[in-house]
Amino acid sequence: QVQLVESGGGLVQPGGSLRLSCAASGFTFSSYAMSWYRQAPGKERELVASITRSGGITNYADSVKGRFTISRDNAKNTVALQMNSLKPEDTAVYYCKVQIYSRPYWGQGTQVTVSS
Repeated sequence: QVQLVESGGGLVQPGGSLRLSCAASGFTFSSYAMSWYRQAPGKERELVASITRSGGITNYADSVKGRFTISRDNAKNTVALQMNSLKPEDTAVYYCKVQIYSRPYWGQGTQVTVSS
C-alpha cells in the first residue's frame, strides 16, 4: 500500500534552517509528481511546493519562493524540502502528498515550529 513518512521537523529560531524528508513506498515513485503542503493552526492546508516526476520542474507558493527548495531522489524514493530563512509564519504541520489517479495520499505530517 502507498506509504509516505515525513521526518525532519522540529523547533528552530527565526532565520534558521530545517530539511524535511519524505520516504515513499508502495508505488512507482519515479512515475508521479510529489508535493509538500502545510497546515497552520486554524488555517486551511496549503500547497508549499511541488516537483515533477523527473525533478525538472518545481513550483513554489509565493510565500516561500527564494527560501525553500524541493528536490527528489528517484533512486532512494525520497522527496525533500530544504527550508532556509525560516519565519514564525512558517510554523505548521508539513505534509508530503502524492496523487495517484484521482486519489490523494498523505503522510502523517511533521511539526515545524519557528520561534525564539
